[in-house]
Amino acid sequence: MMNTYFDVIGELLNKVRTEQAGPIREAAEKVAACIQDGGIIHLFGCGHSHILTEEVFYRAGGLVPIRPIFVEKLMLHEGAVRSSELERQNDLAVDFMKEQDIRKDEVVFVLSTSGRNPVPVDVALMAKEKGAVTVGITSLEYSMSQPSRHTSGKHLSEAVDLVIDNFSVKGDAVLNHPGLQVPFTPSSTVIGAAILNAVFAESIEIMIENGYNPPVFLSGNIDGSDAHNQALIQTYKERIALLA
Repeated sequence: MMNTYFDVIGELLNKVRTEQAGPIREAAEKVAACIQDGGIIHLFGCGHSHILTEEVFYRAGGLVPIRPIFVEKLMLHEGAVRSSELERQNDLAVDFMKEQDIRKDEVVFVLSTSGRNPVPVDVALMAKEKGAVTVGITSLEYSMSQPSRHTSGKHLSEAVDLVIDNFSVKGDAVLNHPGLQVPFTPSSTVIGAAILNAVFAESIEIMIENGYNPPVFLSGNIDGSDAHNQALIQTYKERIALLA
């Protein structure tokens, strides 16, 4: 099954590359404009989707002005089953979103493969109320196969300004075996990480072409990187909690 999995992931990556190039480029343009104007990029996801917010945060070779919205009860380490239950609650996002320093024209990525649960939808809607540009990374196939749990009836794809499809199948598991009754092995994290890094790679190129020096971390395990990184940290520390 190892080779089958690699084949499936390769096919999905190529599908994203060819069919989502437009939305990825548009998201990259929004990211570049935001950073050039002094803003930061916010990311939010529940459960396993929050892993993608950490993938691009404080990352060697990654953009500096990245701020995950961490809500621990919606992550896995304080109770995985409980986090899934909480993600389904309407209005749960109201309190923590009030506290977020999201400013006009900043970019907020909301990550939810099923796209049906209320918390990600509310995060997107409330970020838009703050004047942000919202980008949803979701699966349209998965999302449209299930009714929304949000009181408005909206899925994430209907709550954001821009949608990037990760092409996950319904249920997210891409492999099957005659000896097992259920499908297994997800694709959304691998594809989601590739999408985010592609968006940011494209945004870095756009900034360079605009004559702007993109703020990118060097690996802390390379001699001489500390001075470079510390200068960037000082610039953004107040808004992205790098020293907390």
